[in-house]
Amino acid sequence: MTQQARRQVTLDEVAERAGVSRSAASRVINNAPHVSRAKREAVQRAVTDLGYVPNATARALATQQVGAVVLAISSDNPQVFADPFFAEVAVGVNSVLEETELELVLQLATSTRGQTRLEQVLRTRQADGVMLMSMHGDDPIARLAEESDIPVVFGGSPVNFEPKYYVDADNRGGARLATEHLVATGRTRIATITGRMDEGAGTARYKGYQEALAMAGLDASRVVYGDFSEESGGRAMEQLLAEHPDLDAVFIASDQMAIGAMRVLKDAGQAIPGDVAVVGFNDVVLARHTDPPLSTVSQPIQSLGREMARMLLALIAGESPTPLILPTKLVHRATS
Repeated sequence: MTQQARRQVTLDEVAERAGVSRSAASRVINNAPHVSRAKREAVQRAVTDLGYVPNATARALATQQVGAVVLAISSDNPQVFADPFFAEVAVGVNSVLEETELELVLQLATSTRGQTRLEQVLRTRQADGVMLMSMHGDDPIARLAEESDIPVVFGGSPVNFEPKYYVDADNRGGARLATEHLVATGRTRIATITGRMDEGAGTARYKGYQEALAMAGLDASRVVYGDFSEESGGRAMEQLLAEHPDLDAVFIASDQMAIGAMRVLKDAGQAIPGDVAVVGFNDVVLARHTDPPLSTVSQPIQSLGREMARMLLALIAGESPTPLILPTKLVHRATS
């Protein structure tokens, strides 16, 4: 042999030379749009200095970029984007994507037409990635998303299966904290208004309530099922007062429902928290401005959106991130 075969330079070596992460180096080499100018220039210099030659097949696949990602809410409620929870999630998602060149598309699959449009995105790769939220137990889109070759991140874990990539909050632990707090204040007849029981957050928060009362040796039968909306919170509170007029506290699985429930309690002449203590869940901005201010379980809503976006970018870059559970904490205000 007149010349020794040269060892092939690795992507890790390029990333180390450029002072960037492996995923950032991959995005530059694959000409992905979501990377800063400074990182792009650093990686390009490293590629030249080291003589790095990318795999042609992998690069051809990776450069089929659309330039957009979708944040999709699968819900049968056309007012869902009016919920401040989803608005804050979108703010978090956008704060990450605005550092890239990817466009954020919001899609609401509340109708057959909307569902079909979302299915088309998943089947025909009309976006570089999708973030899915508010999946119901029987939603076929959840399974389709798992089988799709497009990168997909779930916001929350569906009821019937655990997806490969998701970001969620500690719903069960947060609900347990809320109920334990009500027990600690001396309440013994504690009711709950649940969220949707075909959504992971709804079932997890209900389980947390049940666990706390079981540990305290208290009755957990004062239950009415809601759907996370303010209107359902009001209806559920009316039912609870009719069926359990002796209740002295209620854990409510969302702040929106708690707002509706508090209105009903006031109309019924019930003092909050004197007669009935109330704790919600989410800690949306409105929770600080109710009368009285709402005790609630805080989950980092904007962080949920940010982490979903970061996970999706990692998937687009060819990485395999692990699922993420964000912590929750009790915020004690004047309703408990």
